[in-house]
Amino acid sequence: MPMKTLITALLLSAATLSASAVAQVDRYGYKLPPSMQQKKKKPAAAKKKAAPAVDYTGEYVNFGDWQEVRAFLDDVAARDGFDRAELSTLINQVRYVDTAVQLVKPAPPGKPKNWQAYRTLMIDAVRTDAGVKFWNDNAEALQRAESLYGVPAEIIVAIIGVETVYGRNTGRFRVLDALTTLAFSYPEAPQRRERMAFFRGEIEATLLYARQTGIDPLSLKGSFAGALGMPQFMPSSLMKYAVDFDGDGKIDLLNSATDAIGSVAAFLTSHGWQREQTGPIVQAATVSPNRAWEPLLQQGLKASYRPAELTAAGVSTATPAPDQLYGLVDLQNGAEPTEYWLANTNFFAITQYNRSYFYAMSVVELGKAVRLARGGAVASGM
Repeated sequence: MPMKTLITALLLSAATLSASAVAQVDRYGYKLPPSMQQKKKKPAAAKKKAAPAVDYTGEYVNFGDWQEVRAFLDDVAARDGFDRAELSTLINQVRYVDTAVQLVKPAPPGKPKNWQAYRTLMIDAVRTDAGVKFWNDNAEALQRAESLYGVPAEIIVAIIGVETVYGRNTGRFRVLDALTTLAFSYPEAPQRRERMAFFRGEIEATLLYARQTGIDPLSLKGSFAGALGMPQFMPSSLMKYAVDFDGDGKIDLLNSATDAIGSVAAFLTSHGWQREQTGPIVQAATVSPNRAWEPLLQQGLKASYRPAELTAAGVSTATPAPDQLYGLVDLQNGAEPTEYWLANTNFFAITQYNRSYFYAMSVVELGKAVRLARGGAVASGM
């Protein structure tokens, strides 16, 4: 995609970094996942040249001459037993990707976030129809994952739909290019040093994964932030949480929908999903004019309050909430009134996939839409 188009999409969406363990952003931020950032080009006429294999321009930069890069490679070689000379040869083939730098820059200040606009982008006929087909094609794997991990099929389906439209757009950036660029040339932003440390860890995870699987690390393609496969796992998440759910002896998140399904469920379970939660994941809430509830918005990405505590602070719901822990979630709507919701522990498990209220809410909403379009009632706990 041309740079101008990508930057325009960023400014319009006011988005956060995608998913499977990348973003450390504030609770309002969101950035569209690869499925919305990298739109497919129209098929070329038969006589025309095929489209290039990548949709970014990687500029040659001699990363091997950078002191920080050399020190990092020294550490990785010593810690993981890599041949230092081979790492030098590899890093000399890595390109600088300005697109990645532009996309991780914070959104312009003063631009209001808009949940309803984001929802319109994420819960559409394309994703819903594709979700129905994906569910029908993978019903056995989804049922097995739900039984084993306790994560409803619609949540798994929705995450893969939001991330890549069921594998239609898994990203075309060379993973090592994107990760190295962000690890050593992250733009000025809050927590810049922490973000660069994160991406350096992802480079190391990529090298370990490539060695373990016997693949060329430069062959890996993914998002502008280095996320991989249908569910857009970062390399470290792939190493920790991905599972061989189809039993073929290897983990393939790019080509195996079954592995992607099992891995999403395993990730959520490892990050706090509880099968025993009752009632809906989210419930619309009304807040009192005295604003005694405002401190409840600072609980972080976790459920911390019992219904009685919420009621005492001036938060109410149309039907009584089950006696379990909740968080108060605020979804800004631009110039329109903010929406308030009670969210249970499983909502916050989804935010560990992508640290954004908008993202988690879109997963819940798309899951409902796909289940209803498929002709089923919304499952208990949705």
